[in-house]
Amino acid sequence: MFPDLRAFLDQLRRDRDLVEITAPVDPVLEAAEIHRRVIAAGGPALLFTNIKGAAFPLATNLFGTPRRAEQAFGKRPLDFIKRVVHLAETVLPPTPAKLWAARDIGLELLKVGTRRLATGPVREVVTSDVRLDRLPVITCWPDDGGPFVTFPLVYTQHPEKPGHRPTPGSGGASNLGMYRMQVFDKASTGMHWQIGKGGGFHYARAEARTDALPVTVFLGGPPALILSAIAPLPENVPELMLASLIAGERLPQVAGPNGHPHPLIASAEFALMGQVAPRVRRPEGPFGDHYGYYSLQHDYPVFEVRQIAHRKDAIYPATVVGKPRQEDFFIGDLLQELLSPLFPLVMPAVEQLWSYGETGYHSLAAAVVKQRYKREAMASAFRILGEGQLSLTKFILLTDRYVDLKNFRATLEHVLARTDPRTDLYVFSNLSMDTLDYTGPVVNEGSKGVWLGLGDPIRDLPRAFAPPVPPPSDVTGIRVYCGGCLVVGTRGFADDPQAAGRVAAHPAFAGWPLVVVSDEPERATRSDMNFLWTTFTRFEPAADIHSSAQRVVRNHIAYEPPVVIDARMKPWYPAEVTCRPDVASQVSTRWHEYFPGGKVPMGDSERGHLD
Repeated sequence: MFPDLRAFLDQLRRDRDLVEITAPVDPVLEAAEIHRRVIAAGGPALLFTNIKGAAFPLATNLFGTPRRAEQAFGKRPLDFIKRVVHLAETVLPPTPAKLWAARDIGLELLKVGTRRLATGPVREVVTSDVRLDRLPVITCWPDDGGPFVTFPLVYTQHPEKPGHRPTPGSGGASNLGMYRMQVFDKASTGMHWQIGKGGGFHYARAEARTDALPVTVFLGGPPALILSAIAPLPENVPELMLASLIAGERLPQVAGPNGHPHPLIASAEFALMGQVAPRVRRPEGPFGDHYGYYSLQHDYPVFEVRQIAHRKDAIYPATVVGKPRQEDFFIGDLLQELLSPLFPLVMPAVEQLWSYGETGYHSLAAAVVKQRYKREAMASAFRILGEGQLSLTKFILLTDRYVDLKNFRATLEHVLARTDPRTDLYVFSNLSMDTLDYTGPVVNEGSKGVWLGLGDPIRDLPRAFAPPVPPPSDVTGIRVYCGGCLVVGTRGFADDPQAAGRVAAHPAFAGWPLVVVSDEPERATRSDMNFLWTTFTRFEPAADIHSSAQRVVRNHIAYEPPVVIDARMKPWYPAEVTCRPDVASQVSTRWHEYFPGGKVPMGDSERGHLD
């Protein structure tokens, strides 16, 4: 595996999958739009060597294709996890022969952990003259609050139980997470600790003691660090251990300089060292996030950078998020592939689980579960919704029969053919919600939905719209997304908030198990990605699920079909991210300057991701 960022870049050069851009590029909007057009076309990794005002080069799109993502992290971790799962399933009762056959696992585990070096590349330059403005920190979207560090590896330790090793009940002794950081000035940034995040837990404990929390932010290093930082691990599993497992060796560390309490990743490009003071907040945002909309301005803690360590020739890594599929999509799907063999071990009744990156991951998941007795599937639903970051899932589809969950259209048809929404659709209100999902009534609050489709089919799904009576005159753009699911257009929510309820009650749609009311029915049905994004990022179960009639049966709401999802944009939703027209025109005009060889195609950054 790759011991650091530059080893990975060297391999990409050899593969001719890295292009250097020597033309001057503005870090404000221009670099991000170049990145988006390249990734929309499935193009190479980028190394900007002439970012205006910066003292360091900028690397982006490192993992922006399935091939590069797999290359960066390798197949060895997946093979190892499969071996561990197989061992867990077969070793009992243990026998000498079984243990001997599994000796390779023990040898691999001996490589997991950290090792201390006397010195390392990250300490080639150490300075207390903090100048974040010398880094090529990019501004991605026109309404962003400023430049954001988008690939930060934020390391913290439990203020009462520091160190790498977990302690039962401690909430995790150390945490490596990825939390965006808005650069406020030369020496301070925001720290976007969301609910349910390990670094936020550490800060909460420190703040309760009125103590500042020491923080180290790594930029670059082994690619394995990035995957481990975003992995939804249990709180008592250190992310550095997973990074070591992925890398296939113990992670080299060096002591922090000048009394800094944290060890440094020896092969990192940069280490930003400082603290987050208690009870200090500053407005952070807006930021064009991976849901494809702006997350709005809110107060967050402030990271005070006291010193910086870096390589002499350090390279600054960054990514750009926005409407899927972006670079984070390929990392997220690879991570799911890596962890999926573990789900049956952690949740024995869950045979398969998939979260859809096209919805921002937390908006929608689907699972194949065991149904050995009536309604056992709901036990699996509760288990999924109670497991780490999966607890932020807004809507989940469950079945007990095999279906390829990655094929969403097939999965939805599978569920719709088997469901009775009078008994199989559950909505839970007044719950926590992903911080970046603004469909709820207030930030961090909303609802969840569980929809079961169990057993054998109970209906043949309609596949053409042939209504028994004409549809309402104010319903337009009626389109079939898949068997059993219609997408229809109406007036906007602000002008007609009751339209979805009228659609549900109209006999023209009576034969369809699911109808989605959309502002953009043509766009929503253009591809599976468009349907997922325009539907599940734009509705909240408690507010936006309608049906032809509802009855309360034993305190359960029984939904009479059809079920109608109101996926129109609501007035309080943040805006969809889009490039500023003048920047788009500038990038189009200068494309031949960025890529004089003419070998890098220019993708459509507005449509290429979802279409």
